Amino acid sequence: MKFKIILLLIFIVNQTFAQKKEFRDTEVDTLTFLNNRKIVNSLNTDTFQKKTFVDNEINIPYRFLTPKNNSKIKKFPLVITFHNSTRIGNDNENQLEPFAKIWLRDEIYEKFPCYVVAPQFNKRSTNYEINKEGIQVSKPSNEVSALLKLIQDLKKEYPNIDKNRIYLIGYSMGGSTAQNLMNLQPDTFAAVVSVAAVPDLSNLNKMKEKNIWLIHGKNDDENPYIGSVELYNKLSSDKNLIFTTFTHLNHNNIVIPFLITDEIPKWLFEKRK
Repeated sequence: MKFKIILLLIFIVNQTFAQKKEFRDTEVDTLTFLNNRKIVNSLNTDTFQKKTFVDNEINIPYRFLTPKNNSKIKKFPLVITFHNSTRIGNDNENQLEPFAKIWLRDEIYEKFPCYVVAPQFNKRSTNYEINKEGIQVSKPSNEVSALLKLIQDLKKEYPNIDKNRIYLIGYSMGGSTAQNLMNLQPDTFAAVVSVAAVPDLSNLNKMKEKNIWLIHGKNDDENPYIGSVELYNKLSSDKNLIFTTFTHLNHNNIVIPFLITDEIPKWLFEKRK
């Protein structure tokens, strides 16, 4: 009887404190790649308003989506999406990559109403360097830090933004930027989804209880998979961390499995500070 109780306690401790690490064998053929991208790219982005954030010499164009059936008496999450390095510019259009557009899909816009902000950077939003341990890490630009003021401005302008449900999501450089912003001010954000990113290891003590979903392709030869492995290992005490490895995917097709599902919105909407 005593032996059974000890085993049960070990099981409970492991379930309570262990991270979740999963491997998926998903494969993406050419037809799936083209079809999923076509579905998302065919969405009408006019619903995203064009705005510009100005803070002294910093000028950041951004697109802004309001919830369907917006109501002043109802609270809505705020989602901030970050583009990859191929979308750098100032046309205030090119930053609407797939992870920004998924919120326009009818079933997502209806089921997961929220505010969405998609900023565009005219230079790299995050830069990479090798730290003393030989790990490639990411460091934010000044423009990323300025976004904290934009978030404060939006919360004042739209009081029905739920301050306990502000989410970050990004792919590649954007995935690194999402981590950067979380590290700069962890208490502001409820969760981050970081896909194919170079990690930010600057504020590990404050990140150890955050809701973090790392997604990476094992065959990624652009932003090395080992970076997400290192971050996962360094946050070993974070029971809210999920690390999903796609064993057959690379840097260019890692987002494809998420474009026509509600998996990411559903995960985010369950998270609160």
